[in-house]
Amino acid sequence: MRAEALRRGGPGPLILKLEFLQVSGSFKARGATNKVLSLPPDQVQRGLVTASGGNHGLGVAYAGWCANVPTTIYLPASAPASKVTQIESWNAKVIRWGDVWDEANLEALRAAERDGLTYIHAFADPVVIAGQGTLGLEIAEDAPSLSTVVVAIGGGGLISGISTVVKALIPGIRVIGVEPVGAPTLYESVRAGRLVELERITTAANTLAPRKSAELNLEIIQANVDEIVLVTDEEMIEAARWLWQELGIAAEMSAAAAVAAWLTGRVPDSGGEICAVVCGAGTAGL
Repeated sequence: MRAEALRRGGPGPLILKLEFLQVSGSFKARGATNKVLSLPPDQVQRGLVTASGGNHGLGVAYAGWCANVPTTIYLPASAPASKVTQIESWNAKVIRWGDVWDEANLEALRAAERDGLTYIHAFADPVVIAGQGTLGLEIAEDAPSLSTVVVAIGGGGLISGISTVVKALIPGIRVIGVEPVGAPTLYESVRAGRLVELERITTAANTLAPRKSAELNLEIIQANVDEIVLVTDEEMIEAARWLWQELGIAAEMSAAAAVAAWLTGRVPDSGGEICAVVCGAGTAGL
């Protein structure tokens, strides 16, 4: 889907990759399903467990529902109730744990060891990253003349997959990552040249808010991502409102992060088409 730069900032033309139309409401169904399909049947039948800010949990719940196996999703307190309801609609069990993803993830790992469940990492798994990379294949097929692709960053799985693929298929393309000002996890890690664990998270965009990423993601991002820019919560909400008012697209605030970077002029104008990934459904700013 294409949109012109209708107001401030925003070099154009802009192409939107509408991942909020995925079956689970975000791109996360790609990586979770790819992981489950790659596992031996006996590992799947033991049951699945993961931790998520919300969207990865939805993806794993959907994959577990398709495989007809017990699935447990650990969510931090910040995850919205609407996502709990949707996860439970796929017969998955939801356990609230901790204030941020990192705390929920530690408990999910403990549960996997204690109960013999198969754990699926939200972003630091090569098979999950490969699943997210299928999005990059579609971008390259649909828009082979792109100059720039703009991707929101949480733990880094999505931009790891997309950047690996588009850098291989589209010569000269720039990849721009976007993080919240209140959770600059990989921005600070790239600046420091090592993994950085944030002392605190101050953004409401909970799906973009781990305190720490992983070595695998940092290495891929260092190799393939040209720049990481930061946007405020208010800018993400305003971008979500713009998507709704101008295009009828209902996106959660984190899913509007890439568009927020474009609207505010933080995406460098490279003189060609720009693709922003709208990665999750929601109602922020509506």
